[in-house]
Amino acid sequence: MFPGYVFLESDNEEALAEEWQQYKGVANLLQEKKAILHVQKKEELFLTSLCKEARHLGMSKGVIRDGVTLITDGPLQGMEESICRIDRHKRLARLKPPEGSVSESILAGLEIVEKN
Repeated sequence: MFPGYVFLESDNEEALAEEWQQYKGVANLLQEKKAILHVQKKEELFLTSLCKEARHLGMSKGVIRDGVTLITDGPLQGMEESICRIDRHKRLARLKPPEGSVSESILAGLEIVEKN
């Protein structure tokens, strides 16, 4: 969903920052740019609604009728308005994330099983 990003969740932000500083020193040796970005609440809610408790984004299925996409099964059900592009060959949907997101778009699995 987010190439190049690692999400860390912690109840103790100070401990997380301390651990990050130790890792950051190793990353500097590799000359990589690493930074902590805080996930906004609306973005967290968006990701939670997609991935649920399992923290895994499963495959969705849908149909296209008269040019309108309808998701019939999976995590994208009810989120049709967030879909900005569908690649039927690769079975991917590109979603618009909430404003202020770290990513410009989110890729999610979507199989279109019928089109008329």
